[in-house]
Amino acid sequence: MKLKNKVVVVTGGSDGIGMHICLKLAAEGCRLAILGRNTARLAEVCSQAQAQGAAEARSYAMDLTDAEALASTAAQIIGDFGGVDILINNAGIWHKAGPLDTISPALLIETVQTNLTGLMQLTQAILPSLRDRDEGAILNVVSKSGVVAQAGQSVYTATKYGVRGFSDVLKEDEAETGVRVAGLYQSGTNTGMFAKAGEEVPNHIFTEPDDLADVVVFMLSRPAKLWMHEVRVEL
Repeated sequence: MKLKNKVVVVTGGSDGIGMHICLKLAAEGCRLAILGRNTARLAEVCSQAQAQGAAEARSYAMDLTDAEALASTAAQIIGDFGGVDILINNAGIWHKAGPLDTISPALLIETVQTNLTGLMQLTQAILPSLRDRDEGAILNVVSKSGVVAQAGQSVYTATKYGVRGFSDVLKEDEAETGVRVAGLYQSGTNTGMFAKAGEEVPNHIFTEPDDLADVVVFMLSRPAKLWMHEVRVEL
């Protein structure tokens, strides 16, 4: 896939892995629709993306737990850009590791809605536009927790196993439409995700988000007859 001028939607693009993905794709000359919850940070990422060479960069402040806002944002993006070539589902939240009964009911619901339900709903809204493109693609940034059961991650892991299953079935469903689907399963990444949940982890030993963003660009830019359905990144 030639990435120049491709319209790419990136969720969780205001910081962490998503921000680095946006900047790497900007350097490839993509047109970016950057989604996140923090308006000020989104504006800063858009500015950086334009400086890096993005053909276009627009920000959309929204919350993946708000189904109505999600649907209207998807429609707005399609209207603003005239369609979408690539959807990168990257947004996600972490709950502090511990037994199931230490996770509050509200956080349980927020984690599922952000990491899984919102991802599926946004994909559902964007999918018809992807089918209309010559090279439509969906890349789900999942997590090692989508393939390995780890203590203390019951709800988080449930969402990630869900995204893995969703990705695998979507790949089969879209086999004849031309829309390609991929999953990226990365180990711990050096971002602020854990700190936001009040969790202390050895971030310094984790994969750098800039390096992971290189993997995303590599996956998307393979020749037409080569597609990487599943990539696992270990420390």
